Amino acid sequence: MATRKKSAAPNRSFKVSDQIQRDLSELIARELKDPRVGMVTLQSVEVTPDYAHAKVYFSLLVGDPEQTEMALNQAAGFLRNGLFKRLHIHTVPTLHFHFDRTTERAADMNALIAKAVASRGPEEG
Repeated sequence: MATRKKSAAPNRSFKVSDQIQRDLSELIARELKDPRVGMVTLQSVEVTPDYAHAKVYFSLLVGDPEQTEMALNQAAGFLRNGLFKRLHIHTVPTLHFHFDRTTERAADMNALIAKAVASRGPEEG
């Protein structure tokens, strides 16, 4: 019976993270009026096992990453309150927003690869 609980816990944690991500996306788009927050896309949410904290990773289509991160972290209490009204869990985690540089790094890597390919002579191709 103990093994059954252990296997169910990660699944529940994934569901909670997924629901937080969907609800936060909606809250940020519809209710957050801070001009520093540009076009934000939430990439992932990592919730601690005790549901006390959640790391929320975001990317930006338009806007300044540092200003947006600061604005989101300042609005974390407001957004958490919005989650309280939507989520049906005992503990709504404290939110910590982090800019996700994965897409930025991927674009840099693609540029480096393109440059390396372009620098190869036709005889090497």
